[in-house]
Amino acid sequence: MGSYVPSTQAERQEMLHAVGVNTLDELYGAVPKEMMIDSLGIPQGKSELEVSSIMQEMAGENRVFSSIFRGAGAYHHYIPSIVKSVTGKEEFITAYTPYQAEISQGILQSIFEYQTMICELTGMDVSNASVYDGASAAAEAVAMCKDRKRQKALVSQSANPMVIQTIQTYCEGADTELVLIPAKDGKTDLDALTAQLDDTVSCVYFAQPSFFGVIEDAQAICQLVHAHGAKAIMGVNPIACAILPTPGECGADIAVGEGQPLGMPLSFGGPYLGFMAATSAMMRKLPGRIVGQTTDIEGKRAFVLTLQAREQHIRREKASSNICSNQAHCALTASVYMAAMGGEGLKQVAGQCYSKAHYACEKITAVSGFGRVYEGDFFHEFVTTCPTDPQELMECLEQRGILGPLPIEGGLLWCVTEMNSKAQIDALAACLEEVGK
Repeated sequence: MGSYVPSTQAERQEMLHAVGVNTLDELYGAVPKEMMIDSLGIPQGKSELEVSSIMQEMAGENRVFSSIFRGAGAYHHYIPSIVKSVTGKEEFITAYTPYQAEISQGILQSIFEYQTMICELTGMDVSNASVYDGASAAAEAVAMCKDRKRQKALVSQSANPMVIQTIQTYCEGADTELVLIPAKDGKTDLDALTAQLDDTVSCVYFAQPSFFGVIEDAQAICQLVHAHGAKAIMGVNPIACAILPTPGECGADIAVGEGQPLGMPLSFGGPYLGFMAATSAMMRKLPGRIVGQTTDIEGKRAFVLTLQAREQHIRREKASSNICSNQAHCALTASVYMAAMGGEGLKQVAGQCYSKAHYACEKITAVSGFGRVYEGDFFHEFVTTCPTDPQELMECLEQRGILGPLPIEGGLLWCVTEMNSKAQIDALAACLEEVGK
C-alpha cells in the first residue's frame, strides 16, 4: 500500500517526528515483540500457486482448539449458517455508509431494524447505528453524560480492564476526572460508590455481569446513582439480556456493550461491534447516526438519517464525539443473527450458557485446589483458584486441545457457552484431576 499513500517520504517523516517517533515501527511499540515479524520468509520468484502452497503450510501451524473455556469479553457461540449466507451477499459486502437516503434505502432499513432489535433486547427507547466496539461504546456513553456542572465520572473496577482503560483514554483527552470504584466480592462495592457520589458526578459505569462473572444488583446501583442526580451507564452482555432484567427494567439511562456474541466469530478481526441504547431523554446526545422511519411524498414507507446531520461533530470545538462510522456490516450481522434466533432462540442460548456454566463450576470446584473465589449468582463466567502454575496448566490443557481459562490476579476466569457439551466439561474436569496429581 506504500505507493498508494498520497504523501511524500519527507512528509511522512515530518508526521512521525510530530508525534515523537522516528520510524513507522516505533508506532507499534505497544505490540509485543513476539507478535511482530520482519518478513514471511517467502523466496523471491515464486509463482502464485507456489506462494499459496507455502501460505497454506504456514496456516497449518495454527492450533485449533476443540474445546474453548475462555471468554473475558469475546465469546464462542454457535452462528446459524443463514447469518453468513445473508451478510455475505455482494450488495451488503460492497455497500458503504448511506450518504444519500434516496439510493440507500436497503442499508438504511437494515440499520433501522438493527436499532429496533437492540432496543427490544435492552429495554431502552432508542439506539444509534452502532459504534466501533464495546469499549468505545462505554467511553462514548461517559462523554454523553458530561456537562458544565458535572465533570466527574465514576467507573466500577469490577468491569472489564480493557474497557476501563479505553474510558480512561477518552476521559484524559476530554479533561474529564475519572474515579475508579473498588470491587468487592467480584462486583461493585456499593459503600465505596456511595462515598464518591456527589453533585460533581455526571455518571457511573458498571458492567452486568461483572468482569468476574458475578451478577450485580443493577437496580440498586441505578437507584443510588439517580438519588445523587447522576446518570447510570450499564455495560451488558447481549446474550445475558435475554434472561436477566434488561437495563431498561433496572432503570439505566444508557445501555452499552460488545455485540460480538450476536453472530460474529472470534476470528472476525478488527473491532467487532459496539451497541448503544438510551432513554428518550438522552436521545439527542447519542453519538453517531440514528436511522428513522418516515413516509415519502407518495405515502410509502421510507428511511432517513434523523435527529443529527451525518457529520454532526465536524466542528472540533463543539464536538462531543469522534464517531463517524457505524460499523454497518457488523450491525447487519447482529441483526440477521437476532432475527434468525428470535426471542425464544436467544433465551435458549442464554439458558444453556447459564446451566452449563453452573454444571462446569460444580465439576471444576470438585477438583482439589480449584475453589470458587467469588460467591453469588453468575451468568456464564466464574473465577476459581489455581493450585498450580497457571501457565503450566494452560500448556497442559492446550496439549489436549483445550483452550483454558484466562489467568487473572487471584485465580482463573472460566467461561462456558452453549458450545460446550457435557462431554467436554467432564473431559476438562478429568484433565484437571490429572494435572493436580
